Amino acid sequence: MSTDLKNVSPVYDIAIVSPLERASKLSTLLGCDIYLKREDLQPVHSFKLRGAYNKIASLTKTQKEAGIITASAGNHAQGVALAAKKLKLKATIVMPATTPQIKMDAVRSYGAKVILFGDSYSDCYDHAQEVMTETGMTFVHPFDDEKVIEGQATIATEILDELSDVTHVFIPIGGGGLIAGMSQVLKTANKKIIVIGVEPEDSNAMQQSLKAKKVLTLDHVGIFADGVAVKTVGKKTFVLTQKYVDKVITVDNDEICAAIKRIFEQTRAICEPAGALAVAGATKYFSRQSKKNDGVKAVCVNSGANITFERLQFVTERTLIGMKSESIFAITLPERPGALKKLYKDVIHGFAISEFSYRLATRDKANIFIGLLTGNEEKKEIVIDRLHKHKFDFVDLSHDDYAKEHVRFMIGGKSLDAKNERFYSFNFPERPGALRDFLDAIHNRFNISLFHYRGQGGDTGQVLMGFEAENVGELEETLKEAGYEFEQVKSKAISAFL
Repeated sequence: MSTDLKNVSPVYDIAIVSPLERASKLSTLLGCDIYLKREDLQPVHSFKLRGAYNKIASLTKTQKEAGIITASAGNHAQGVALAAKKLKLKATIVMPATTPQIKMDAVRSYGAKVILFGDSYSDCYDHAQEVMTETGMTFVHPFDDEKVIEGQATIATEILDELSDVTHVFIPIGGGGLIAGMSQVLKTANKKIIVIGVEPEDSNAMQQSLKAKKVLTLDHVGIFADGVAVKTVGKKTFVLTQKYVDKVITVDNDEICAAIKRIFEQTRAICEPAGALAVAGATKYFSRQSKKNDGVKAVCVNSGANITFERLQFVTERTLIGMKSESIFAITLPERPGALKKLYKDVIHGFAISEFSYRLATRDKANIFIGLLTGNEEKKEIVIDRLHKHKFDFVDLSHDDYAKEHVRFMIGGKSLDAKNERFYSFNFPERPGALRDFLDAIHNRFNISLFHYRGQGGDTGQVLMGFEAENVGELEETLKEAGYEFEQVKSKAISAFL
């Protein structure tokens, strides 16, 4: 390499210069040169080690002797723990009580003390601040700290050192530390480099803040890409992102799952959902470009690979839709002999069935939930044209998250007896007693007409619930008292089946 990176930053006392690999299959798919910056190969399988170490190494002797503390359930926790071990410092990590055992074990393996507190990062942060005040320990922020940002920026230095003619860089965004540091280095070196941030559609705090021209706090964030599920970005990271980043785009969970698969096919490594954001963003961005992508050299930062084994089932289920291979529909059939055969003959023939559920709704009609392996959008349109031509009543659910996360796994159908039914989605902490606490909080004030839990192998699971309630305001005030995140559900799948 042209630069002696060992003399650039103390980060390299502990982090590796991660490989920059050309992704041949992605390059062919998108018609340009795509490179993967393999931060998933760091000692803690995440870029977070860089910022954590850079911050901790910069502390004064007095601060180091007092010990360090942070709040995190994810990659930052492991980065801080390993950095403290390297520097022989006392470290305390406050983690939610919902943290999977594998993550707690990883942090403890580096010698850090783990305190379990609350159900969320906010709970942990507040408690860590209390402990810091009581003990005099130094708090290491996950993203909104100049030294943390500086540490993450070393990734950009490595990219420029190895691929000086890079044209585009795609960077995941959570709290903004990674993109703030990298974008400043990239744009300072070459203003022509296009820097694009990528967020999940349901956790786009930076995108919304940039649009509002001020830091906003989201009411609700999605839980799938938990590594970037941040309600409020940093004040420092917002300013730098606003100054140096060209564009922030979003991707949905299906596109993230498809990216995880594409990365696996290229590297035989499995990224966590947040770690695959950049590839998902690049795939979406270049697929929609009207002009040719000749001359493009794009780098995608694979930011992490700390995924639990249990989450792989969920990823696999969503991958087909994310790669536009599967389409799902709700179809209403007249309840008469030969109706199902007619559907197959007039619509389904020529397509493989990935899923099929049938439920008698009334004596006059039945509801069908069906998945078809259509392969691409053009073939999907063939199915839709057939449904229209033969006058079937249907709803395309291919982009309906509630269909994919709940309805496809449920049996039954519309309740003929439920009155004034309202549907809500909740993020339930994955800990014993979570449901009991919820039921105690609502005090039997409203009848629960539907309940479906869908675990995803993370710190929280998603629950779909139906309530009978004439007064929505009273219901939602009661739900707020329960203390769990929720939002009202308005979904095509709910209308069609429930």
